[in-house]
This record gives sequence, C-alpha cells and structure tokens, in this order.
Amino acid sequence: MRRYEVLILVLGFLVAQPRQYVKIGKLRYGGGGDWYGNQKSLQNLLQYVQQHAPIPVQLQEDVILPSAPNLNEYVLLYACGHGNIQFSPEETANLRKYLLSGGFLLLDDDYGMHEYAKKALKELIPEGEFTLIPANHPIFHCYYEFPYGLPKVHEHDNKAPQFYGLFYQGRLVAALTYEADLGDGWEDPQVHKDPPEVRELAFKMGVNILCYVLTHAW
Repeated sequence: MRRYEVLILVLGFLVAQPRQYVKIGKLRYGGGGDWYGNQKSLQNLLQYVQQHAPIPVQLQEDVILPSAPNLNEYVLLYACGHGNIQFSPEETANLRKYLLSGGFLLLDDDYGMHEYAKKALKELIPEGEFTLIPANHPIFHCYYEFPYGLPKVHEHDNKAPQFYGLFYQGRLVAALTYEADLGDGWEDPQVHKDPPEVRELAFKMGVNILCYVLTHAW
C-alpha cells in the first residue's frame, strides 16, 4: 500500500466515525503487573506519528480501564508490563465487545509478561486463532517496510523477536510482542539507552501498527 493510499483511508475513517483525531488508550489492567511502566512511551510515539505520518492523533495518552463504557473512542488500546495480566469476567466481556466491533489491543511484553498475556488474549476470544504473524502480513508493509517482521529493540534473552496475533474470522484483532519490547524503544533515550537507529525502528513499527489498525481493522 502506498502512503497516499494510507492517507485516503485514514481520512475516510475519520469521516465515517466521525472524529477529529485518533486516540490511543493505555490499559490499566489487573493481576499485579506493572501496567504503569513505559511512562513516556506512548506520548513519544504519538509525537513521532504526528511528525512522520498523515494521522491526526491526540498527543496526550489516556489511561483507561478494561471495563470503561467508552472503549470505542480508542482505535487502539496499549498495555505493557513485566508480569501478570488478568481481566475480570466483566472486563473480558467489555474488551471482547470492543475487539469484535473493530477495536485493536496491543500487548507489549517488557519481559515476563508473555505467558500471562497469551492466556488473557485466548480468554478474550476463545474461538479465535492465536498464531505468529508472518513477515508478509500487511502490518509490516502498510507504511514502512519491515521485510523480516518485528524489529528487535531490547535484548531480553537474546532470542529472535516474535509478533503473535489473535485473529477472529480472518481479522487481526490483537497482537502480542515477544523478545522485542517496542515500548523500550519509544521511551526517552536516556531510560534504556537504546541506539538511535534501534529507537527509529521501534517508532516506525509503531506507525505501521497504527496505520494497519486504521486501514484494516475497522
């Protein structure tokens, strides 16, 4: 997809909703995990999007509960952490409704979140398919090109980065990073001291995720 096509589709999305700007929410989940981590990550990503992509975004992130009645105001919900993540039955039902209505959930494993997040995703849509997202998927090519898939940002166990997707009736409704940690790359540079070129890849992947959600998920 060419970038001008992305712009046309994004403008069409804004008219159809309708809304003046795109909002991303930071999910305040239960279970004991540090949902509050990556304190500047989303704000930095939103600023990068504003400067490099044709998407009118709300620059201030909103912290939102999974049970909130206004989840549909957010085109994307983001959650990060190092540990457990759980949703109550009420939260599960609300998130499921959000995802099946066109919303998107991005879970960013900071290290140690993977198994909990995978379990939580499968509980949201048990009939969905949880699988690796292949490198030829549009999410890696809809704005910037990532021919080899998800970029490696933080070392963790020095394993290859993996991007898992939850698909429902062929549509990607949620994704989980593993051994990548995009949010570390979005943070202020002095926090994790990632090289500029690595942070740039993380930001570009963030742009791709948002562009994909706006042009494919809804």
